[in-house]
Amino acid sequence: MMEWYWALSFLLGLVLLFMAIGTPIAFGFLGANIIGAWVFMGGEAGITQLLDNGFGALSKFSLVPIPLFLLMGELFFRTGLGMQMFNAIDRLMGRIPGRLSYVTVLGGTAFSTLSGSSMGSTALLGSLLVPEMEKRGYKKHMSIGPILGTGGLAIIIPPSALAVLLATLAKIDIGSLLIAGIVPGFILAGMYMFTVWLQTKVDPDAAPAYDVDYVPFKEKMRLLFVNIIPMISIMVVLVTMMLTGLATPSESAAFGALGVIILALIYRRMNWTALKESVVGALKVTLMAYIIVFGSATFSQLLAFSGASSGLIHWATSFELAPLMTLLAMFGVLLLLGTFMEQISIMMLTVPFFFPLAATLGFDQVWFGIIVLLALEISFSTPPLGLLLFVMKGVSPNTSMSVIYKSAIPYIGCSLLLVAILIMFPQITQWLPELMK
Repeated sequence: MMEWYWALSFLLGLVLLFMAIGTPIAFGFLGANIIGAWVFMGGEAGITQLLDNGFGALSKFSLVPIPLFLLMGELFFRTGLGMQMFNAIDRLMGRIPGRLSYVTVLGGTAFSTLSGSSMGSTALLGSLLVPEMEKRGYKKHMSIGPILGTGGLAIIIPPSALAVLLATLAKIDIGSLLIAGIVPGFILAGMYMFTVWLQTKVDPDAAPAYDVDYVPFKEKMRLLFVNIIPMISIMVVLVTMMLTGLATPSESAAFGALGVIILALIYRRMNWTALKESVVGALKVTLMAYIIVFGSATFSQLLAFSGASSGLIHWATSFELAPLMTLLAMFGVLLLLGTFMEQISIMMLTVPFFFPLAATLGFDQVWFGIIVLLALEISFSTPPLGLLLFVMKGVSPNTSMSVIYKSAIPYIGCSLLLVAILIMFPQITQWLPELMK
């Protein structure tokens, strides 16, 4: 039997080799798993057993929310309901300094909760607001920074397809992880609002005031109750159903998708093209997510069968480091990987090691899951290769990457501060899941 460190090096080396030659991460894991099963599980019989176990992982009911949440976000975006809500928030904000930056945070948070897609949210906000802010004389950091920050909120605030995927890979309760992200997500949005306020106080010229059309009180009420509350109510009802136990996460996701369809029909925004594009878009991402689950499940089994995971955990705990130091080390690894890898690849590499190690150290698994999601959210906009940075470059081609990097830093700082708060006060993430139980 191979020593655990040689087995670990062999399996990870295969994954990195496939990635280096340009193989998509999901297929890279599949290739590494097949070779690993041949070496560690007895050739052809081992491959057959591994594939059977992988298909078993795909039959879990817990995977159902992924396509439904994705469909919900696609419908919300492609029917124009998201733009309708955003325009209403814009008109309600009035003439406060930095108005469009606040609109970005408020509208972006609302859109992120309903879309569940960080890249989709960033692309929409960037294409819509960056040209408008430039026209109004806003400095770059006042337009780009809030968009990068709120784009990442889609990872934390439900419905989050990435959170469902993480919970599935880590074998923790999906509903608890989704619910646990609500309070930290809105705390982070509040920090972003404070950051905008502070920047306008330090440099009033960063967001010049300008005249806007007066909106009568009656019109404000109409905008609020017609264009905003119905959209937000979908998320509120969805979360309430999970909290009260009226529906499982899968059932809540189905109700959420149905709710967006009904709203689109009521507002006469549903058409065949929007429906077809939404279904196709959701199916494409769902297929990749299921391949990822298949690859990750079989990779985890290989690590266990070869003794690599148990050997690594035993080695990591033999140093007798304080649990906090081990937690910070894991968080640092996630941030480091985020500088050159995308989030799903990071999850597939680290979840099989980090969650068993966290359980050994006595960490609450849901709380640790939120810490991991925050690390992934930070890595989305961490220079030099954060995905949201390149999405922003795509919608704002005249902006240099150095300006985009600098704009992201204050919002990365907010996320790091939230991580520190959650480490000191873990009950912030725990009280809603406990209330649900």
